[in-house]
Amino acid sequence: MTIRWPVRPPEATEWRAVEDLYPAAFPGEDLLPLVRALFACEDCRNLVVAERQAVLGHAAFTLCGVGDQARAAALLGPVAVAPSHHGQGLGTALIKAGFEHLAAARVSHVLVLGDPAYYSRFGFTAEREIATPCPIPDEWADAWQSVRLLPDKAALHGVLQVPEPWLDPALWA
Repeated sequence: MTIRWPVRPPEATEWRAVEDLYPAAFPGEDLLPLVRALFACEDCRNLVVAERQAVLGHAAFTLCGVGDQARAAALLGPVAVAPSHHGQGLGTALIKAGFEHLAAARVSHVLVLGDPAYYSRFGFTAEREIATPCPIPDEWADAWQSVRLLPDKAALHGVLQVPEPWLDPALWA
């Protein structure tokens, strides 16, 4: 049985709850500076899953350029789900809802630097034509992935042009 989770933009009063997700979901990483910067970034689309006034998951999609094409792609991440709700489809609901919003806005590609075993379920494959904005380790080459949302749009080639929050090389190393 698949549960349909309600996905929507976060309300202003929910930002603290979104911030609380990340230390719980990623205890070994400090993603809060990035998450806070993405909250303030006009090119970032934040989505949450909330139920009974509790934020259970969050995903950020940052609009990016590729080559000379502005807002042609989106960078997925970070994504967090409350540990108490892992395995219930919240991450999937967030990512699929993001795809729907981006396709409706005519964004043709979504990119992610993440585990191919997880992201392949959404159609992501290794990306070789769009370069990361900062170098990544060679062993992560297959973790740089994309999915094409709009088959009628031309393929993209070049360097991913990201807003300021994503220009920290530590996020890519």
